[in-house]
Amino acid sequence: MWDKIFQAVDDLFDEMVNIRRYLHQYPELSFHEEKTSKYIADFYNQLGIPCRTNIGGYGVTATLKGGKPGKTVALRADFDALPIQEENEVSYKSKVPGVMHACGHDGHTAALLCLAKAVLPFQEQLPGTIIFIHQPAEEYAPGGAKPMIEAGVLENVDAVFGTHLWTDTPLGLLHTSKGNFMAGADRFEISIKGKGGHGAKPHQTKDAIVIASQLVTQLQQIMSRRIDPLKTGVVTVGTFEAGQAFNIIADSAKLVGTVRTFDANVQEKIIEQMESIIKSVCLPYEADYDFHYAKGYPPVVNHPDEAELILKEGKNVPGIKDTEEVEPSMTGEDFAYYLLEKPGAFYFTGAQKEKENYPHHHPKFDFDERALPLDAKTLLQAYRSYQEKHS
Repeated sequence: MWDKIFQAVDDLFDEMVNIRRYLHQYPELSFHEEKTSKYIADFYNQLGIPCRTNIGGYGVTATLKGGKPGKTVALRADFDALPIQEENEVSYKSKVPGVMHACGHDGHTAALLCLAKAVLPFQEQLPGTIIFIHQPAEEYAPGGAKPMIEAGVLENVDAVFGTHLWTDTPLGLLHTSKGNFMAGADRFEISIKGKGGHGAKPHQTKDAIVIASQLVTQLQQIMSRRIDPLKTGVVTVGTFEAGQAFNIIADSAKLVGTVRTFDANVQEKIIEQMESIIKSVCLPYEADYDFHYAKGYPPVVNHPDEAELILKEGKNVPGIKDTEEVEPSMTGEDFAYYLLEKPGAFYFTGAQKEKENYPHHHPKFDFDERALPLDAKTLLQAYRSYQEKHS
């Protein structure tokens, strides 16, 4: 049976590509995915697989109960896009100005939909139950996973698995780790309130750009000089907004950035040090400031047994050349919330392009579409292997 399902997935390759490219042309931002959600629900309705909609927002789940006893395994895909103007010149280029699928979520959706279509004819032979989770709003905290969980998507679920098409990983490889896999992702905003004036009379001002520039430099020293070097973390200032003209000294500036950690103690130490640095930099200038720190997604921490299942059994998936345990990534993912509730694992499915391979969240991001059936088949293998292990 399993070989037949693997073949059925491969036979749906063209449909996966068509779905992915359609979704790519009509991306929707986090918390605004109304049409994408409807597209997903319509797909399941046409298959005759029972589904629920508007779960914790625009979330969709579909439930396929097998004809044999077994565990309930959830498989998750996300479907939101990013506020990026696409620069690819392809036939499936985004038709929505300023919005783009620049992270592969269109591919995740296409793969999971076609996996459901592939297994449906074998329903009576399947053990247990598959819950197909289609999650909105992964890209922007507070994210879509938490409200879907609060709405009950993990009730009676025994394990949960998810994958991300990953262009840093070569096609045919699976990457994961047993434990910390992706970092917790926080957001901060610092507003400096100085005193503006004429560019020729700086002594009469409190230059917000100078103050903010010192902050950028000193914030980078938190990890290098104030945190145990055996610990891991990232402090990144992503945007610097200030100034109106070349001859005017700015009266205000705003810094927005992210902090990435695996350790709650390191996270608290960074917050404490940021407060201290901001205060000490602003004080000599008699400048005021506002500091807002929002704790975002927790770290993605895989359960060892389920991660080992991916590493061991993933090698048996047709088209997968090898699996590798890798060092954790400082990128973040709200799949973390599922793993706080249930056993499971998250992993990367290699989707690196042979030429012109751009990173995630880049205006020219794209992935090798040959990874789509691998995405689907590895999720199938995770479900299969979990059933066999716990039968």
